[in-house]
Amino acid sequence: MSKRAWRLSKRHEQGFTLLELLVVLLIIALLAGYVGPKLFSQVDKAKIKTANAQMKTIGDALGQYRLDTGHYPSEQQGLAALAAQPVGENKWHGPYMPKIPEDPWGHAYVWKNPGAAHEGEVISYGSDGKEGGTGDAADLVYGF
Repeated sequence: MSKRAWRLSKRHEQGFTLLELLVVLLIIALLAGYVGPKLFSQVDKAKIKTANAQMKTIGDALGQYRLDTGHYPSEQQGLAALAAQPVGENKWHGPYMPKIPEDPWGHAYVWKNPGAAHEGEVISYGSDGKEGGTGDAADLVYGF
């Protein structure tokens, strides 16, 4: 084989054809179309689990607050009473939480004392931040 013929054959061996690239892109698009929706549905479930775990942690801090002071904070004091001593609360031995987290959708948790069905309730109004709703917009309630 001549040197020129060898160079020409090497040039044709390098790289991919346009058809090969289009087939690969089609396969990737099909996989993304199948996997993407399944992955995003798991994100919503993860946010609900995260909210439930955060509300349990807040509930535990409220329990410690109650052990120290003899009562839960009032609704006016809110969950901020876990991070900073309320005025006139001499038996406070906190902070019980350094910072009160927002729910996974970026909304503040709501503290009800007394709650609708429990002595106290920590509530997340879900993705829409409004009372009521269904799916990931449904209210999540941690009562004790």
